[in-house]
Amino acid sequence: MTEPKPPRLKVKDLARLLNCPFEGNGEAEVSGAAGLENAGPGDLIFLSKPKLSPLLETTRAAAVVLPPDLPFDRIPVLRSANPHLTFIRAVELLWKPYRPGPGIHPLAVVSPSARIGRDVAVGALSVIGDEVEIGEGTILFPLVAVYPKVKVGRDCILHSHVSLREGVVLGARVILHNGTVVGSDGFGYLPAEDGSHMKIPQKGTVLIEDDVEVGANTAIDRAALGQTVIRRGTKIDNLVQVAHNVEIGPHSILAGQVGIAGSSKIGRRVILSGQVGIADHVELGDEVVVAAKSGVTKNIPARALVSGSPHLDIREWRKVWASVPQLYDLIKEVRRLRSRVDELEGKKPEKS
Repeated sequence: MTEPKPPRLKVKDLARLLNCPFEGNGEAEVSGAAGLENAGPGDLIFLSKPKLSPLLETTRAAAVVLPPDLPFDRIPVLRSANPHLTFIRAVELLWKPYRPGPGIHPLAVVSPSARIGRDVAVGALSVIGDEVEIGEGTILFPLVAVYPKVKVGRDCILHSHVSLREGVVLGARVILHNGTVVGSDGFGYLPAEDGSHMKIPQKGTVLIEDDVEVGANTAIDRAALGQTVIRRGTKIDNLVQVAHNVEIGPHSILAGQVGIAGSSKIGRRVILSGQVGIADHVELGDEVVVAAKSGVTKNIPARALVSGSPHLDIREWRKVWASVPQLYDLIKEVRRLRSRVDELEGKKPEKS
């Protein structure tokens, strides 16, 4: 299937669609988007930092998105208080990712008891189990596995090798990237009398609300009882582990290799940077930011910024690490002073 040619939009039409004023030749055409340094004819670019403005003098782009206070008139200009955000919205108008047309591929396996909405696409070798519900406009790429009694909302996108285990519920417009597993058993065991590990039944499920996006090879475990919950608008990166009974608040961000242990609760608009680890039964308040590689072992109040392992308030963490390079000299000074004290007291200096 060949991708459709990108649309060509006049600057004046693009400005109207983006709801921003323009300057210069409104008849100039834009057909693509590019970075500031590699743009060619027909491309739209943006600049938000004045220190990079000299690069505008040599650009071959067709038009540029600039902040209101940056003068420039060599090519048509669209004005925006947030040039980067406006540029992203322009890219959405100028470029559409590949999406297969509706229909069920003859090599897909769909249970007769499954309910498939209008305009759903099901790719080759995908399997849809008993009593599954797929909302209208949803796309399943090849090799997606949907276990029985799963409910998928409308306009979702499930990329190849996604697995939805039994009873999982997805809201609308959820995007799951390749290799994501939702609803696998939580990691729950108890020691038995004979020293073996007895598996705790994981009879709960996972609820993912509207407009959540989950990166490749991420695992979201089902609850032992009740639900593991990802609230609306949350974005999760690749290679993230969300354990059983975790609840993540709306519009939070989880970067790559984050791991959240069981029954922890994450507030709204929380940011967990790369390789952050959260211990079990921990609560993070709203708008908390945790710096990369931090280990969180206890509750964090709302709007705190923390770093380190175990975590500290970011101001305390900076003080600690600012002092680390001086520790060796401090140790030497303490040894010297101890020897001097021993000398004054007539003691034989201890060997260091």
